[in-house]
Amino acid sequence: MFRFSGRALHLVWQTSPLLFVAMVLLTVSNGVLPAAIAFVGARIVDAVVDAIALTRATGVTHYRLVIEWVLIEGVLVAAAGGASRMSSLCQSLLRIQLGQRVNVMILEKALTLELKHFEDSEFYDQLTQARREASTRPLSLVMRTFGLTQNAISLLSYALLLVRFSPWTVVVLLLAGLPAFVAESKFSGDAF
Repeated sequence: MFRFSGRALHLVWQTSPLLFVAMVLLTVSNGVLPAAIAFVGARIVDAVVDAIALTRATGVTHYRLVIEWVLIEGVLVAAAGGASRMSSLCQSLLRIQLGQRVNVMILEKALTLELKHFEDSEFYDQLTQARREASTRPLSLVMRTFGLTQNAISLLSYALLLVRFSPWTVVVLLLAGLPAFVAESKFSGDAF
């Protein structure tokens, strides 16, 4: 995967730097937001427990902090949904632009070839297959690279949350994620 991902990322950058930067930012946010939501969820539970204890002690309800944490979680969940939708939109736009760019590159290369190349059926089949897969193959590799990066960011974000609980949970988390990382890397490399 890593052998071809650099070339594919460079091709995407050349096609649309703005969409490339948007995909990078969305990948980071999609990687961090689940851990942030989990962190805020833990704060909600803590705030509820504290509010119940204060209510029992004073007789007055103290749920203001709980409501604040719930609102923060609502914003984070909305942001995660929005980031996911924006990522799909950027991916669709990039697929169109990348397919057009690769087709232009293929046509430019075809203009430099001689007639004997087009008479070779194997070469012509490869050229036709390249044109057919122009928008799917490079983008698929890029999206797998971004997905792998997003999963690594999520894993590290959760590890940062768990390290306060127990360092051993971080080791277990990283070891549990390793087989999926290796499988995704091998699968992505075969896709290009």
